[in-house]
Amino acid sequence: MGAVKGLFSYSCAPGDTRELWSSGHHLKSCRDVAFSLDGHKLFTVSKDKSIQVLTVEAGCLETRFSKAHSSALNCVLPVTEHVFATGDEGGALKVWDLRKGATVLEAQEHEEYISAMAVDANGKLLLTASGDGTLGVFNIKRRRFELLSEPQNGDLTSVVLLKRGKKVACGSSEGTIYLFNWDGFGATSDRFALRAESVDCMVPITENIVCTGSLDGVIRAVNVLPNRVLGCVGQHTGEPIEQLAVAPGGRLLASCAHDQKVKFWDTSALAAIVVDDYRKKKKRGGPLRALSSKAAGGGQDFFADLRDEPEAAPGDSGDSD
Repeated sequence: MGAVKGLFSYSCAPGDTRELWSSGHHLKSCRDVAFSLDGHKLFTVSKDKSIQVLTVEAGCLETRFSKAHSSALNCVLPVTEHVFATGDEGGALKVWDLRKGATVLEAQEHEEYISAMAVDANGKLLLTASGDGTLGVFNIKRRRFELLSEPQNGDLTSVVLLKRGKKVACGSSEGTIYLFNWDGFGATSDRFALRAESVDCMVPITENIVCTGSLDGVIRAVNVLPNRVLGCVGQHTGEPIEQLAVAPGGRLLASCAHDQKVKFWDTSALAAIVVDDYRKKKKRGGPLRALSSKAAGGGQDFFADLRDEPEAAPGDSGDSD
């Protein structure tokens, strides 16, 4: 039986969330999903090495690439209306054009799995985070590989653009956020170590603030340059967080974890936070600040049992640019 995936309509009103349709076309687990830029299509990739393109309205199968990669697929990223990219657990990247029904770029530059991808606002440069600890840079317009960064400690698990495209942040399995300057991808410009078991997923909320998900189940709000842990947005108690997503407008954050639940968090207050470069030295060991006490729909308090959370590990440059 194929892995079932579904599309849901959600609401903050109790009992007003419902499943619109479900699909079981994949033969094995569905690893990643992404909406097209116009919101009319849904891309899905699977451990069975296939890619599917479904209609959002009815869940009808529009396109299927059965043996898209030689290894199980990990991630998918729409680039333009017709172009999208996929990465697999063997480190291979492919860029597809739906109009041609074929690839326009194929590359095998990473030694380990591709965990996440990001693209600039012009749809020119594609960035890939890999389990080999490197950030990959690919030129989609010229259909070529550009470079790999120096390897970092641990697996790179996520990649996002910040500071209006001037900075790139990568999360790692070691609990560190690595920062790169745009057009300076060979080596990191800064790093920020969180007291977290890992940074398994990361999404931008504003041009300066990201939310991170970790193995410890905590969702942290982090300001980048100056580097600060702002506090806790929410948590899946004791359950590793698999994925984070931001609703249009940045007011709601969705999270899913090993507890088989999707939770929604109000992140609207983060946009008003301004972090100064200067701060007084504080004693370590204070509790991690809870930025909200409830889920967006009026859920339970998830923050009462949080433990101490220093802002950075000793020796890290918390404020450099």
